[in-house]
Amino acid sequence: MIITSTELQNNFGKYLLLAAKEDIFISRNGTVIAKLSPISEVEGHPGLMRETVYEKQEDYSYIGYGKTASFEEFMKLRNNTDERIEYIDGQIYFLASPKRAHQAALVELFGIFYNTFKGKKCKPMVAPFDIEMKRTPENISMVQPDLMIICDLEEKLGDDDYYKGVPDLIVEILSKSTQMVDIVKKLDLYLACGVREYWIVNPWNQEVTVYQFKESTIQSSKTFKTNETIQSFIFDDLAVELNDIFER
Repeated sequence: MIITSTELQNNFGKYLLLAAKEDIFISRNGTVIAKLSPISEVEGHPGLMRETVYEKQEDYSYIGYGKTASFEEFMKLRNNTDERIEYIDGQIYFLASPKRAHQAALVELFGIFYNTFKGKKCKPMVAPFDIEMKRTPENISMVQPDLMIICDLEEKLGDDDYYKGVPDLIVEILSKSTQMVDIVKKLDLYLACGVREYWIVNPWNQEVTVYQFKESTIQSSKTFKTNETIQSFIFDDLAVELNDIFER
């Protein structure tokens, strides 16, 4: 089967399932540039098959495993690698180095967050910083949000110096290849696990969508565009000029 790269980005989950039955070839501008297919077992994890998209490293920054892994398997891998990895609903994702536009937006946002919350109880934290998300005591995910605001850092800091709580506000900055993870998988995870506000930053469209969560539902949402001021739903003093975070 041959599909376009746009079709893949918009329907990644669908084509990931189809790839278990046949090779999926991805085309761009009429030329086949990549293939989605199951390959050999992951070394050290019998029965865990790697599922990956073959494309240039800079285009695909998440590499997912096609089979479900246990949290224990993830932790074993995490403790024996220098790679940045996340674990979401039984799937393991490796994080490649982000691009310049991603980092530029992150630096600007962190500066604004730092100045806004300086001297206050709530603290901005930046990746890499592991956050455990628990849908249930048994269903645990671990993510590394790009940026977050934590208001109970001291109270929820474990003896191992890892934070054990849930951030009040999380920011994820999209990459072309990871947008479905951030927009779908992480939105659902954060919604279910007690995050109060979620910002999705789109560097190439230069837009920011802000969601307010309450009791596992989307209470409010708004997309901010050029020349607008992003206003947090839960922090009255957090306002960001959108033009300040994107390079022009």
